[in-house]
Amino acid sequence: MADEYKWFVIHTYSGYENKVAANIEKIVDNRKMRDQIVEVRVPTETVTEIKDDKKRVVERKRYPGYVLVKLAVFYDNVTRELKMTDEAWYVIRNTRGVTGFVGPESKPIPLSEKEALELGVEVRTIEVDYAVGDFVRIIGGSFDGFMGTVEKIEPEKDVVRVIISMMGRETPIELGLDQVERVV
Repeated sequence: MADEYKWFVIHTYSGYENKVAANIEKIVDNRKMRDQIVEVRVPTETVTEIKDDKKRVVERKRYPGYVLVKLAVFYDNVTRELKMTDEAWYVIRNTRGVTGFVGPESKPIPLSEKEALELGVEVRTIEVDYAVGDFVRIIGGSFDGFMGTVEKIEPEKDVVRVIISMMGRETPIELGLDQVERVV
């Protein structure tokens, strides 16, 4: 039925994000629509607040007033656009607390893959086959083709620090984990 799945942003009344997400999840389960509405998220972040000389760890909404939904989409040959099913649109649009989809004239526009990664809703995992001290080749960016030694790997930031030799000097550079491959 669906060609693929895409993330959409819906606008809600401020403070209703969790309630909207819970209501959509309940409707999806009751109507057995899991093939159309795959996932519903309210993006949050953990923040340390210091108030009256006391530290508190609190969870805060990253985008107040917005909920992200992952929907099945299909290619409409008439309009030449990616569209969601009418039933999914109806369920979301008529959920209490939803004011509409984010897009021009409330027309639902899916997030691009880059936008989904930047918002933190899609997590791309990169498996590395190199370790600190390994000799590697750079395969992307402005240092493409350079060779160097891995100094530090930070998987939580998707970053690797490599020491390369440039103009007779050792120079550390930071690259994405997927911009480096181990030399065998």
